[in-house]
Amino acid sequence: MNMMIKAYRRKLDVANGRVDLSHGAGGRAMGQLIEGIFHKAFDNDWLRAGNDQSAFSVPGGRMVMTTDAYVVSPLFFPGGNIGTLAVHGTINDIAMAGAVPLYLSASFIIEEGFPFADLERIAQSMGAASREAGVPIITGDTKVVERCKADGVFISTAGVGMVPDGLDLRSDAARPGDAVIISGSIGDHGVAVMSKHENLEFDTDIASDSAALHGLVADMIAAGGAHIRLMRDPTRGGIAATLNEIASQSRVGFRIDEDKIPLKPEVAAACEFLGLDPLNVANEGKLVAVVAPEGANAVLATMRAHPLGSEAALVGHVVADDNCFVQMTTSFGGGRIVDWLSGEQLPRIC
Repeated sequence: MNMMIKAYRRKLDVANGRVDLSHGAGGRAMGQLIEGIFHKAFDNDWLRAGNDQSAFSVPGGRMVMTTDAYVVSPLFFPGGNIGTLAVHGTINDIAMAGAVPLYLSASFIIEEGFPFADLERIAQSMGAASREAGVPIITGDTKVVERCKADGVFISTAGVGMVPDGLDLRSDAARPGDAVIISGSIGDHGVAVMSKHENLEFDTDIASDSAALHGLVADMIAAGGAHIRLMRDPTRGGIAATLNEIASQSRVGFRIDEDKIPLKPEVAAACEFLGLDPLNVANEGKLVAVVAPEGANAVLATMRAHPLGSEAALVGHVVADDNCFVQMTTSFGGGRIVDWLSGEQLPRIC
């Protein structure tokens, strides 16, 4: 798609108008949509160049690239929307490699009849999130599909970043004795989205934790990069899925302590009400770090000094286990296996 800018005689009626099929047909209407909503929201030199792609220079070294898709329902929820989620989620996938995020792309699949006002709100929030993070959206695409062939809007993203020299965080790097650190309270995003879902709606003050974590990660790398084995953002499937995935890939087990896991009382109450295990509930602004024991205290202190890690906690350790089990000491002093999520708690949580 050529994200061209031209002076059109008629502006979009953002307040009252809706997307129709002509806005994805490659003609004047599509140009108006791109100029009136996306260029306005994401404005930068790359987009103003009007090319079908964006050229950029990068420093020498090892690059990382990620891609993701966002279909969250509802589109707007306490603490964010599908747009902020797309920016933060893509940046975080890059940051979990210890990389510095550089650039993003964004592609939109829009349903015929979707209000311009909602599309603008999403685009504006994406632009604000990318500017706040210092990671511009430099290319994109739009498509429009017939009514009932989508659900408002879906967003697909990609991102690139650079890994600092000498850093190699790998999913198979956890070793017995390593510490497990969580950057803050779990389950906030999942509960916030579920509270506004049409089939589950309930009152809560919980807001999504959606946030870009690359600043926190940069501080962690500066303080103890040599001791950090790996990092993950526990999104779908929550902490349980993340730890089980690492255990399987590293061929180790985990022992964690339920009382040490940060959990807001409101989230705990909502999960009890819904019959959910907080360990399975999605997060969008938290990370799990596996750190060598000699560096754990320094990394933990650094995390707690950052606004996005002020509630960080050391919640357990890696153990030798050929079965790759994640085991938890419960608040009652017993023990249980923390397994992968079985089935689907709620479709389209991100």
